[in-house]
Amino acid sequence: MFNYEDRLSFPDREIDLLTIGDLLVDMISADYDENVDCDTYNRYFGGSPSNIAMNVSKLGIRTLVASTVGDDGFGKFLIKHLQEQGIDTHCIQQANHATSMVVVTKSKKTPVPIFYRDADYRLAYTPELDQALDRAKIVHFSCWPISMQPARGTIERVLEKARKHGALIGFDPNYHPMIWAKDEDGVEYVKSIISKVDIVKPSEVDAERLFGADSYENQLEKFLKLGAKLVVMTLGADGALVSNGKETLKFKTMATEVIDTTGAGDAFWAGFYSSLIKGSTIREALQAGFAVSAYKLKYTGAVANLPKLEQIKEMYELV
Repeated sequence: MFNYEDRLSFPDREIDLLTIGDLLVDMISADYDENVDCDTYNRYFGGSPSNIAMNVSKLGIRTLVASTVGDDGFGKFLIKHLQEQGIDTHCIQQANHATSMVVVTKSKKTPVPIFYRDADYRLAYTPELDQALDRAKIVHFSCWPISMQPARGTIERVLEKARKHGALIGFDPNYHPMIWAKDEDGVEYVKSIISKVDIVKPSEVDAERLFGADSYENQLEKFLKLGAKLVVMTLGADGALVSNGKETLKFKTMATEVIDTTGAGDAFWAGFYSSLIKGSTIREALQAGFAVSAYKLKYTGAVANLPKLEQIKEMYELV
């Protein structure tokens, strides 16, 4: 369990945050349309762990991405995008398969994605990844890499080493049935992973997909019973609930303008991790995460051109 007034102590390592998983192209519609009747889509950098890495780099902490892209134009676009942000790409693997893509119709609610997967789930446990784990303070991943082999086996090895090595582990339980094999019980596998991590951040939709409909408080309790030490449940316009197993906090949304919700959760993770690394208490880091998410909502695409964390905290009167 984490106490909200705790300031986490991290080992002296070169990488603040290692994100592992999907690096892909988001094709996002030019117009809002809940019925997907759009003709124009634009290409954006995407993939939840990679979005987080891009965001934390802008916020001022050191990050590394481990992912797999295709040896094609989209893969080159994604790698170049990381390099232009000064992010080390030596843990980006290139496979002889198409770069994965998600098509998203722009929405002011939770967007409904369409998935085209190939290269992303071919992530291997390489010597480079093993060495990166030795150097990381925080390790983060989502449901994408655990939904298919061989990436699932890679994440299982990552978790084993990260736990032994004393890294903080964050998991986005963004379960979606469309990214799992039809004959596999992905829900039960995701539940089995929760005991191996420290922090989870489900949305209310994620929680319902995993546990069925229930009150928010009961959903929080279910994650805690599975072994999570801190649960952050985001509720869209209704803010968020956070529980450490002892006390539940309610956070109101800080968003004043919503242009695109794509990547709002990733922006939260980025603000939260960056604030923890910079020495904030868990309570302060949660507030910073919600502020970064609110800032991102004003822009289209999963990654906004964020200012430094200290500037965002000033904008949202957190300092």
